[in-house]
Amino acid sequence: MRRVLQTFATFLLFGAVAFATVFSTVRGIVHDPQHRPVASSEVVLKSTSSDYTQKTQTDANGEFHFDAVPLGSYSVTVSEASFATQEQTVTVLSGTAPILHFELHIATQNQSVTVSAEAAPGQTESATPTTLVDREEIQQTPGASKTNSQAMITDYVPGSYVTHDQLHVRGGHQVSWLIDGVPIPNTNIASNLGPQIDPKDIDTLEAQRGSYTADYGDRTYGVFNVAPRTGFECNNEGELVLSAGNFYQTDDQINFGSHTNKLAYYVSANGNRTDLGLQTPTAAVIHDAANGYGGFGSVIYNLDSKDQLRFVGQIRQDFYQVPFDPNDPNLPVTTPPQFLKDVNQERDTIATFSWVHTFSPGLLLTVSPFYHFNSANYESSPDDIPSSATQKRSSYYEGGQTTLTWVKDRSNFRGGLFGFAEQNDELFALVYNDGSKPPLEPTPVNSTGSLIAAYAEEQFRATSWLTLSAGVRQTHFSGGVVENATDPRYSVSVRVPKLNWVFRAFYGDLYQAPPLTTISGPLLEFITDVQQLGFIPLHGERDEEHQFGVTIPIKGWTIDADNFLTRARNFFDHNNFNNSDIFFPITIQGARISGWELTLRSPRIWNRAQVYVTYSNQVALGFGDINGGLTDFSFGDGFSPLDHDQLNTLHVGGIVNLPWHSYASTDVYYGSGFANGDPPPSHLPGHTTFDLTLSKNFGERFSVSVSGTNVANRRLLLDNSFTFGGTHWNDPRQIYAQVRYHFHF
Repeated sequence: MRRVLQTFATFLLFGAVAFATVFSTVRGIVHDPQHRPVASSEVVLKSTSSDYTQKTQTDANGEFHFDAVPLGSYSVTVSEASFATQEQTVTVLSGTAPILHFELHIATQNQSVTVSAEAAPGQTESATPTTLVDREEIQQTPGASKTNSQAMITDYVPGSYVTHDQLHVRGGHQVSWLIDGVPIPNTNIASNLGPQIDPKDIDTLEAQRGSYTADYGDRTYGVFNVAPRTGFECNNEGELVLSAGNFYQTDDQINFGSHTNKLAYYVSANGNRTDLGLQTPTAAVIHDAANGYGGFGSVIYNLDSKDQLRFVGQIRQDFYQVPFDPNDPNLPVTTPPQFLKDVNQERDTIATFSWVHTFSPGLLLTVSPFYHFNSANYESSPDDIPSSATQKRSSYYEGGQTTLTWVKDRSNFRGGLFGFAEQNDELFALVYNDGSKPPLEPTPVNSTGSLIAAYAEEQFRATSWLTLSAGVRQTHFSGGVVENATDPRYSVSVRVPKLNWVFRAFYGDLYQAPPLTTISGPLLEFITDVQQLGFIPLHGERDEEHQFGVTIPIKGWTIDADNFLTRARNFFDHNNFNNSDIFFPITIQGARISGWELTLRSPRIWNRAQVYVTYSNQVALGFGDINGGLTDFSFGDGFSPLDHDQLNTLHVGGIVNLPWHSYASTDVYYGSGFANGDPPPSHLPGHTTFDLTLSKNFGERFSVSVSGTNVANRRLLLDNSFTFGGTHWNDPRQIYAQVRYHFHF
């Protein structure tokens, strides 16, 4: 392990070529009506959601260049004394280098005009289907800003949904979170609830699903790149958010931040509680309280025009009671009645630091060490009948990346190195209070591992309408097993001139490192002798993906459609232990996930409303035996639906501005029904829910909103997969009011 860390530190300090995925480059050309370059024009790039600004001037060739641009939406304004000012908007995705063209027109003596161009779709260069969700959308979407809400993903990202309390995207649990472009490693699956970052601390969320460039690895089914709030959206300002609703729920935060030309900072503290924390196994809500608190901070300091320091830190703790079915026939009949009192506690700490250095236009270096601690502790009451179980897990990750990107002419070349070391501590104990079996004394298991990945990616703009990309990612994992993976990836994007339709295609391989979970000693003997199970070491998942799609902009509307097929070997899933809420990771011999996806985004309609549609038609199938983890299940011959298989998933929503400084926003969700656990391949009935928010501003400082999720209170069995996730009903109607107070200091 020491050798791995020393090797990794050497790479970090002395010359890894890599790429910071939160940053991009924005380039442009300015010319007059005769297509002659316009030199010395002032060019201003400004975020549409904050005061973040960069300024430059065009060179003798009429060209300009902005580096280290965080992902998000921006306006670019070009002004020159002899011409009318012109403005364009651009959507910046990580790893892209869009080129803008400005044709300035002669201004008459009394003319003062701004010519605005329609925003180009974000996928003009990238073959990766991507959804951007900004801070305003998170705040306005019903339920999305709650600390443990996944609505900012499930409402806007096709093929995503929450079932058995876990976020699924494209049929898998395994997703990657990045903050400020720095990965937050977590090799454990199905052991954490809620999003990695409190939605109220997010400025822009970039959600990618498949067709990843070689920059990305680790987790296949979704990549969520968070640009956090930085203080550029504040000027000695703060905000207090208070809420209250049924189930005795509250979700509160206080934040404040500010900025100068050299320094920007943002800090927040939050707390929440509810009597409805997890999805319940019955329509009744029993033993389901949850609470949590945390803090978040971001600091950016510009040393000079070429050097920037960035720090992001987060601490959070969550507590969940585990609901149960009081009519479960496996529960003993006692007088007085004895019910389960299981609880789950989670802790998470993140610290990332980045030094960003610009050598010259287009050449950007970033060094980013990071630390991540994550734990999930499951405990039963000592008096639980028939048994009381304890499982405690703590995982520590130390690592970093050194990053560099070089954008020159038609080339956008990236290469990189990323790695971390992990220590995983687990403890398991089981006591049979009914005396039926001997107890399993506390059994600690300690394991270590490490991962190092190197990659190279070239995105070549062959013509103004054709972009070719090719890359390779080489990964070495060392843990319970030692594995190496070489993953090539290829993509092409073709833009149809004048129409600006963009067609794209992708083929690539991906590798996901396995969890470090292992079982030995008394626990292994207990599982083998008493539970009649076996445990096979976990190997990494190997995925092959094919995808093609199209992005169509029409008068401000953007339509994006894609078709994908993912073939997986050693597909990661999870299995519960002894009819409890303790889950062990497993691998299934194979899986085949395919589907069609559609997103629709509108511009401002009559300057009042915006709408969105996300739709997924998806089939998630597994086959073969469990070949890693606890082995007690087989799909037998042929394919059978995975427990989260759902053919159709649809969200339709939007926002409309109303009179008197108010608005209404809504989301309607339809799901055709998940796989029925008994027996496959049938599916449960379809379900539809309706969410609504009404909000009003009282001056510049106060706003009040009332939100309802599942307003019609439609209750139904959501999933019935006894083998994996257990039995869960959807959440009942929740209604809560929220007050926001904006203040200066």
